[in-house]
Amino acid sequence: MSAKILALDTATENCSVALLVNDQVYFRSEVAPRDHTKKILPMVDEVLKEAGVTLAELDALAFGRGPGSFTGVRIGIGIAQGLAFGADLPMIAVSTLEAMAQGSYRVNGATNVAAAIDARMSEVYWGRYSRQESGEWLAVDAECVIPPANLVEQIVADESQWTTAGTGWEAYADQLDSLALSCKQGDILYPDAQDIVQVAKFMLAKGETVAVEESSPVYLRDNVTWKKLPGRE
Repeated sequence: MSAKILALDTATENCSVALLVNDQVYFRSEVAPRDHTKKILPMVDEVLKEAGVTLAELDALAFGRGPGSFTGVRIGIGIAQGLAFGADLPMIAVSTLEAMAQGSYRVNGATNVAAAIDARMSEVYWGRYSRQESGEWLAVDAECVIPPANLVEQIVADESQWTTAGTGWEAYADQLDSLALSCKQGDILYPDAQDIVQVAKFMLAKGETVAVEESSPVYLRDNVTWKKLPGRE
């Protein structure tokens, strides 16, 4: 399926934008933890100009829905909602953990990925994914926020080798090294829009889009709140 999808993500320290036009991807990415609001819109303009398309010509707008930094997720979805609303585009909400699995496949060829983002407060955002023949990812565990020590108690050993992804593996190395899994270190620390757009391509083909006013982030922690666009709560 040919598609034109714009993706953006600011859920972690990485700020990124990608544009899929048929099978070609235009992207910008920079680790800039305090400059997301300054960099994200110029990145959008750059990839649109490079590809020679406008927002109105797109099929959908994808965004990293979290989990991740509370502020970062809010920034990303707010900007995505504004762009999609103005161009009357459907939205596609992509898990940042699944995006890191896709990134691990892009960089390492990994087909089994254990993703852990440092969630602070002595916890990690956790999810495991296996790549299917179609190129889609199957969630092996339901994504969650959990103390590493509890994760060690819950994970059951299997015969697969898992490639690690995310900042949680270094932040909680002592605990996560005790997991009953065969793991090898991967190179992906953060989600990236160039991987979000690849996941979004499959979701668009299956009709898994949401209207702007229905799009929402995933924080995994229950003690946070979110307001949608003004007048659209």
